[in-house]
Amino acid sequence: MARLCSLTMTLTVLLSCSCPTLGKKKLYIGALFPMSGGWPGGQACLPAAQMALDLVNKRADILPEYQLELIHYDSMCDPGEATKLLYDLLYTEPIKVVLMPGCSSVSTLVAEAARMWNLIVLSYGSSSPALSNRQRFPTFFRTHPSATLHNPTRVQLFQKWKWTKIATIQQTTEVFTSTLDDLEERVKEAGIEISVRQSFLTDPAVAVKNLKRQDARIIVGLFYETEARKVFCEVYKEKLYGKKYVWFLIGWYADNWFKIKDPSINCTVEQMSEAVEGHVTTEIVMLNPETVRGASNLTSQEFLAQLMSKLGGKNPEETGGFQEAPLAYDAVWALALALNKTVGPLKAKGHRLEDFNYNNRDITAEIYRAMNTSSFEGVSGHVVFDAQGSRMAWTLIEQLQGGSYKKIGYYDSTKGNLSWYGNDKWIGSGPPADQTVVIEEFRYLSQKIFVSVSVFAGLGILLGIICLTFNIYNSNVRYIQNSQPYLNNMTAVGCMMALGAVFPLGIDGLHIHRRQFPVVCQFRLWLLGLGFSLAYGSMFTKIWWVHTVFTKKDEKKDKRKHLEPWKLYATVGVLLGIDILSLMIWQIVDPLHITVEKFTREAPKGDLDVLIQPLLEHCSSEKMNTWLGVVYGYKGLLLLLGIFLAYETKSISTEKINDHRAVGMAIYNVAVLCMITAPVTMILSSQQDASFAFASLAIVFSVYITLVVLFVPKMRRLVTRGEWQSDAQETMKTGSSTNNNDEEKSRQLERENKELQKIIQEKEERVSELRNQLSERQALRSRRRASTVSNQNHSSSSPAIPQSDPRSLAPPPGYPVPISDLHPIPPSFGNSSSLYQPDSKISRNNCHTSRLQLLYK
Repeated sequence: MARLCSLTMTLTVLLSCSCPTLGKKKLYIGALFPMSGGWPGGQACLPAAQMALDLVNKRADILPEYQLELIHYDSMCDPGEATKLLYDLLYTEPIKVVLMPGCSSVSTLVAEAARMWNLIVLSYGSSSPALSNRQRFPTFFRTHPSATLHNPTRVQLFQKWKWTKIATIQQTTEVFTSTLDDLEERVKEAGIEISVRQSFLTDPAVAVKNLKRQDARIIVGLFYETEARKVFCEVYKEKLYGKKYVWFLIGWYADNWFKIKDPSINCTVEQMSEAVEGHVTTEIVMLNPETVRGASNLTSQEFLAQLMSKLGGKNPEETGGFQEAPLAYDAVWALALALNKTVGPLKAKGHRLEDFNYNNRDITAEIYRAMNTSSFEGVSGHVVFDAQGSRMAWTLIEQLQGGSYKKIGYYDSTKGNLSWYGNDKWIGSGPPADQTVVIEEFRYLSQKIFVSVSVFAGLGILLGIICLTFNIYNSNVRYIQNSQPYLNNMTAVGCMMALGAVFPLGIDGLHIHRRQFPVVCQFRLWLLGLGFSLAYGSMFTKIWWVHTVFTKKDEKKDKRKHLEPWKLYATVGVLLGIDILSLMIWQIVDPLHITVEKFTREAPKGDLDVLIQPLLEHCSSEKMNTWLGVVYGYKGLLLLLGIFLAYETKSISTEKINDHRAVGMAIYNVAVLCMITAPVTMILSSQQDASFAFASLAIVFSVYITLVVLFVPKMRRLVTRGEWQSDAQETMKTGSSTNNNDEEKSRQLERENKELQKIIQEKEERVSELRNQLSERQALRSRRRASTVSNQNHSSSSPAIPQSDPRSLAPPPGYPVPISDLHPIPPSFGNSSSLYQPDSKISRNNCHTSRLQLLYK
């Protein structure tokens, strides 16, 4: 009989380790995959392990002379069933080189017995802290981190929210007992008290009632998935859920574990969903978040795609162990790489892997050294084992919100760093036992208001585009040309920029991440500031020029009546440059950033243990009031000056800027709305809906009125009178625009007028010269008359001297009569042409009154 057994064993060994002539030699792995029970992780972990085996056996660089085969059984996550199956694995051929259990309770049994058979144990789903004991489990390794990694994360959350008392409820198994012992040590070091500690074996009803009786609020639950459904059915019955309570659970349950029908409970799915809402889970990060190709040459996402195909389209939420499947996959790869690493050292010692038996410690020691030095990138992340054979990893924090788990943070236990995930924050569902929980709640803009105002702003931008297009297309029309179309274009562009500021005004933390909020603040400021400068600055420039030209003295007005467009554009450029410079200085010296305003805490109805802390996000800077005072002061002066200029020029009519009255009306509108809106929005800054609605509607209305007042009358005139058609036809006939001809004629008339004025001035100088000559003649005549009278006294008689007509010496109209000219002029002076040059255009005889009057016309 002994010879028969020996022959049978020899034949079995020959079959298990076949010769090279028969192909690759086979190495067997004995595995226990729980397909049912408290944790049915084998449902997804077994296909993942088989995927890894298939890839390893196809690789020519890993165990090229060997083929790995998996012999597996269903342990049902039950230590009693696992004992029977372990006996079958050990005492049934072929020989297994490694054992791979799943559940912690089963792994404890297997790892403790494996030392007697010199077997390496590699677990993919065990989290019990007790398995980190090297004296008790000297050959144990696991790709699943220890459950004690959850405890530092929980303690961090307790400290963050200043919880000083907690309660625990656990299933009576070694894995949960050892985890709870570790938690108790950690919370004690953190100054946190475990006020209530409950446990159960199969029925949690009494334990849950005790938690309710002792007023437990912050509760840590440690149990398997099937028991979790029993616990929360009792939680629903005892009303131990809601805003007053916070439950911390294990994160490796299926995502829909509370929706699975369980005959052992009498609660509906709706009741279970209500009871579990808001609970927090801590879970080891089991899937590499980065797109990295590791030892298997697969990324984590490629692995998931292949696993889904292997599962045949099963719902991952209803497949046990789906989250742990990457750990099972990497466990096979860790084993294959370790065995491959031992081939060379064993060959140097004269051993081979196929020589392994349960009494060969040398091969076991070589496999142990290779496993202990493993380090590679897997689909679950970087795989490396510590001195206890456990793996270190990050912890993921999730919360059940609205029936689905949401990622809210990560914890790195090696660095003690707790970081929140993305834009989410932990939403507390209850206070601790000794104080009230304050829940931060951000106030966001009503989406109905935002969408409604955005529609009006979008329509306004469309209207601005229509007005701009109309103005550009008809820029050669005389009527449009006389309204300074380039300034009108600037007005339209500025209006569209101001309307564009409405959109960032309505964007808050509901739409973007908090880090992006300062960028939105900058868009608000620059769009609104530059839009105002372009729109209002171009209108202000028009009204300022009209006032400057037509309200000055005549001599200055004549010099400035000629309109030079570049001066208008330069004025707008100066106003725009002032805005750009001031905004740049503001953002360099004191940039805008996000600030949070806190309001009075509010107590929700029906729950006095929770207070809501309303918060509101603002765009602000350190000296916000100072900057606003400077900007509002400068622009306020411009608005007041614009109103004054519009009032002063309301009765002026000019063809150079034919729409200045419409510009004045637009300035009234903008000024009034701005002066009302600025202080009101500052008062309503803490009411996000009212503040946004008031500011945005003021922008919309002012832009609409400005565009309608400036552009609609022009459109109406061109459409009703057809002026663009006549101007276009005339332009085609003459080859140049009518407006250009009119300007040329105007400049020619001005030149002729200047020449005539010069001629008149010369004539006036000539008349003045003649008057001086007349005065000299009168003086000379007076002296000679006196001499003649004296001669008459000495002579007896003299011939009569004919007298000239006194009217011939009459001065021109408007000139005074000379005082000394009281006697007729002697005949010798009547025809005295020697005093007048032949080429002179005016002589005493031809200087008639009517001709002098013509010179002054």
